[in-house]
Amino acid sequence: MHLQPTLESELVLLRPLQNSDFEALYQAANDPLIWELHQNPDRWQKSVFKNFFQGAIDSEGAFAIIDKISQDIIGSSRFKVHEVDKTAVEIGWTFLSRAYWGGRYNKSFKSLMIDHAFTYFDHVLFNVDHNNYRSQRAVKKLGGHLIDRKGEMGHLHTPKATGLTFIISKQTWS
Repeated sequence: MHLQPTLESELVLLRPLQNSDFEALYQAANDPLIWELHQNPDRWQKSVFKNFFQGAIDSEGAFAIIDKISQDIIGSSRFKVHEVDKTAVEIGWTFLSRAYWGGRYNKSFKSLMIDHAFTYFDHVLFNVDHNNYRSQRAVKKLGGHLIDRKGEMGHLHTPKATGLTFIISKQTWS
């Protein structure tokens, strides 16, 4: 699978994240309210964000999310192939500037990512902190459902103490 294709809808352009995107992406990320429900609530601080950004670059699966009208970078997301089950890929490490919250942009870029993922994988996973009700709600709007740690497809669960894993399967995606 090519983890960093260029993907495009009428609203957004997703392209591979580049080192030169740091300042523009940090401008989208430096709002404490973006991170208040996140397991790293201080990620809005530049020194903390630098580590997040470097991890995104090193992942070789990260995207800059660009508003096609303004041409501004408005957030990022990334793919990661599941470590245990190679039929699954995770979409995560996602954030959007608050001006783009509310569903339309999230649905647009995640649909692009999910469509691309299903060219190669049977399942798309989303790992969400149990306190992050905003992200949980957004994943459910996309059609994700919670995986039981011990039951259905428990082998796909990421064993984070505070994490919840949601799944969308190829056969249920429309």
